[in-house]
Amino acid sequence: MASTRPLIGLPADRRMIGRHPFHVVGEKYSRALLDAADALPLLIPALAEELRFDELVERLDGLLFTGSPSNVEPHRYSGPPSVPGTLHDPARDATTLPLIRKAVEKGVPVLGICRGFQEVNVAFGGSLHQRVHEVPGHMDHRDDDSQPLEVQYGPAHEVTLEPGGMLRALAGTGQVRVNSLHWQGIERLGHGLAVEARAPDGLIEAFRVEGAARFALAVQWHPEWKVMGNRFSRALFATFGAACRDRARAR
Repeated sequence: MASTRPLIGLPADRRMIGRHPFHVVGEKYSRALLDAADALPLLIPALAEELRFDELVERLDGLLFTGSPSNVEPHRYSGPPSVPGTLHDPARDATTLPLIRKAVEKGVPVLGICRGFQEVNVAFGGSLHQRVHEVPGHMDHRDDDSQPLEVQYGPAHEVTLEPGGMLRALAGTGQVRVNSLHWQGIERLGHGLAVEARAPDGLIEAFRVEGAARFALAVQWHPEWKVMGNRFSRALFATFGAACRDRARAR
């Protein structure tokens, strides 16, 4: 019997392990797709144009753009140079930024998380604060990496969900508590993006792509963390999975 699970691509980070380049994705994202979206995850190497984006998106039912320790290179959004020591991944940027636009244009469902949220914003012409905690009027959105993972990924602050938005409909309420593990944040929202959630300091924490043929949404927090224990996170991944199944049927 043929599988009914949609095939969802996860563009990878490019990392040097020893003297060799590897293409890697955090396991928690793959597990969230398996468990909460009822989908098959497929890791996509960060090989940019060599992947032939048109061919790739035609074969996929969805794309999940994950979080990462690296940041989008600031020249991608005409930002100032990064602070020395900032981790970048130009191979991932060269893969994800054009792939995001191509996927949305072709009606492939897209979900962005953390770095993926920032990538979607940049792909649509937006810009980023590189160090939100240094911007007057903003909270410190960073985690404390000296703490256990349970503390780092624990609820950190509330976000207000926009009336009429997809996330408010999924949550069934106007506010939810989310985790917070990011230095960067949206400075200028990209073209054609509509705010879905804001932090108490006004920072945009979620948006959707207006006019997208199918699901196209991104969040700054990490709903993949222990997704099955959080009703709101499960609903988000289930809705994404349903959109990917719709795409699979259409293909």
